[in-house]
Amino acid sequence: MSDLGSLLRAARQAAAVSLSAMATRTHYSKPLLGLLETGKRTVKPEHVTAYSRALNVPVDALLGPQGDPLRTAHEWLVSDTPVQTHSASGRRVGSSLVAALEARVIELRLLDDFIGGTDLFPLVRKELSGAQRVAKDGAYTEGTGRRLLTVVGELSQLAGWVASDAGRHLEAEHAYLTGVSAARDAGDRALAGQLLSSLSYQMANVGNPADAALLARSAAKGAEHATPVVRTLLLERVAWAEARSRDHKAARRTLDLVDDTYERRSTAIAEPHWVYWMNRAEIDVMAGRCLIELNNPTAAEPLLSGAIDTYEAEHVREVALYLSWLAESYARAGELDAARSTLNRARKVSAGINSARLDSRIREVIQIA
Repeated sequence: MSDLGSLLRAARQAAAVSLSAMATRTHYSKPLLGLLETGKRTVKPEHVTAYSRALNVPVDALLGPQGDPLRTAHEWLVSDTPVQTHSASGRRVGSSLVAALEARVIELRLLDDFIGGTDLFPLVRKELSGAQRVAKDGAYTEGTGRRLLTVVGELSQLAGWVASDAGRHLEAEHAYLTGVSAARDAGDRALAGQLLSSLSYQMANVGNPADAALLARSAAKGAEHATPVVRTLLLERVAWAEARSRDHKAARRTLDLVDDTYERRSTAIAEPHWVYWMNRAEIDVMAGRCLIELNNPTAAEPLLSGAIDTYEAEHVREVALYLSWLAESYARAGELDAARSTLNRARKVSAGINSARLDSRIREVIQIA
């Protein structure tokens, strides 16, 4: 984690210990310590322990301020996962371990609301690796196996998402496809659709939009009996890929279908946790983005402005991303002063968030504003 590396560097500098002296005290090489402190190598538990001992400070003091979501991620990164705890005990895989992993996925997913992909990816990768190892080597009942494979699928989707946010697109693709296999083995067609749909979203952004549209439609078709909010998410990805492909009629038709499908939701229908964030504001943001792609920025502006106003300030990355789209809507409508002002707001909001996706978006909008 790049931020954890900077915290280790700050602690070393505060103690007035040079990198060379730190290498002597920890028995790690000076080049390795430099890579850790600059975020070019992943900080592991043994590295934090070494800094703690060398500087004579508690581990707790090296992880950042209390209550910070990033601190939570740091604490998880340097502590044992549920899988490691289970492995140490040598017990057969049972429902308690799977329940712990299911809870862990939800907590990690919620952390993604506050932490950029560059910082979160090492932690998710660690959790995914452990879950995959248990699924491969553990002994369990058929029902437990299905739950465990679903955990692997959900962690794979999250790993792909944060890897993509970190600009690690090949790793994201690998994670998504790995997750599809797990979801299919678990018999979860909706989750398989979510994974393929997530891959289509990445392809629409950094690959071939026409191929992305085909994949998004396939994902939606394969999960055609999914719950309404899941269907809404899958159709949104179809609309985005169609808009990126400049297929005006198809994109507008799909956006209408998104609205109709979302209206079918019901408190009586249980939705998977991974669509917890899907709401009217998110639908308006995607509609606004599609309208910009379809050369109708004036219609996009009120949708984006209204949605942005509903977000809590703590959701820094999303607010900044959506502000970048609002800035683009202004720029493409010829309102350059408003575009630059909004873009400056996005840059201020996003300070300190390690998201390659966000950085790329802001650079794109700078070119047109």
